[in-house]
Amino acid sequence: MSFKDIYGHEKQIKVLQTAMSRDRIPHAYLFYGAEGVGKRTVAEVFAKALNCASGIESLDACDACPSCLKIDHKNHPDVITIEAQGQSIKIQEVRELQEQMKFSPLEGGKRIFIIVDADKMNIASANAILKTLEEPTASNILVLLTSRPHQLPATVLSRCQQLRFNPLRRETVASFLEEKLSLDHKSAQLIASSSGGSIGRARAMNDESYLTTRATVLDIIAGIKTKDPLKLLSALNDFGQDRNDIMERLGILMTGYRDALVYKETGDRESLVNQDYIDIIKSVAESESGRDIVSCFRAVDRAFHALNQNANKQLTLEVMMFTLGRYHE
Repeated sequence: MSFKDIYGHEKQIKVLQTAMSRDRIPHAYLFYGAEGVGKRTVAEVFAKALNCASGIESLDACDACPSCLKIDHKNHPDVITIEAQGQSIKIQEVRELQEQMKFSPLEGGKRIFIIVDADKMNIASANAILKTLEEPTASNILVLLTSRPHQLPATVLSRCQQLRFNPLRRETVASFLEEKLSLDHKSAQLIASSSGGSIGRARAMNDESYLTTRATVLDIIAGIKTKDPLKLLSALNDFGQDRNDIMERLGILMTGYRDALVYKETGDRESLVNQDYIDIIKSVAESESGRDIVSCFRAVDRAFHALNQNANKQLTLEVMMFTLGRYHE
């Protein structure tokens, strides 16, 4: 893949290519934005372009030279990806990075370190990477990726050139699905609307099991109007036991309440994420106040963030469900 193959992010790519053309590439970048929008893809193509045999002239990767092929196969010695092992990026991984930086690149003109989910660095790791950022070397470039820049120390943020990656336009995601995955126009539009501007998420959603899950979760909104505690508790079974599955379902639930609020305030069906569930969305929008819909969204959001901090799953979901039941008439 080269820059010209990437869907969206034209401004960010232009910034990188301008730096290449002027040979004024910062020693560290921070790519931040929602998960799955393409930060890692752009970082990997940037690494290819910097080491490509024709990259300096074309400002892009050729996808054919030995360097590009090695990067595609994840075995280029000068392109190193660092990811969390478990819950955090530990200091030992940063120390290994620092040790490599003492030497010149083995093959390419630049050595690129791509740190995925950089916010997962623990305190010791963040302090160690700060020392590296304060004493940069010309042949080494760090690219930090994160969807939670606020969790990185301000001292780290200030020493990186920051590039924000916004969610892609629905039409851009739909074009990708039609052109690369051969989806029909209607299916592509439906998935693109629900993807939150993320091609990564759209790819995952192109699966029958996800569509079934979405239907189940949105039906929960229709059923929450009952005050019956047993029915509310039985709805918890639809969230499953796996934490990742629960987080996915909470995300879907938030889109439902988001749609209800948008429809209530604007009546615009085209702006809805879940356009194919307009009956449920319309029912909530017409029967609940805007304030109560916002309260429901916040209740789900609190549960999402609590589980992200490893709160008790069962208790968190029970509190959320009874809170939702309180706001629905």
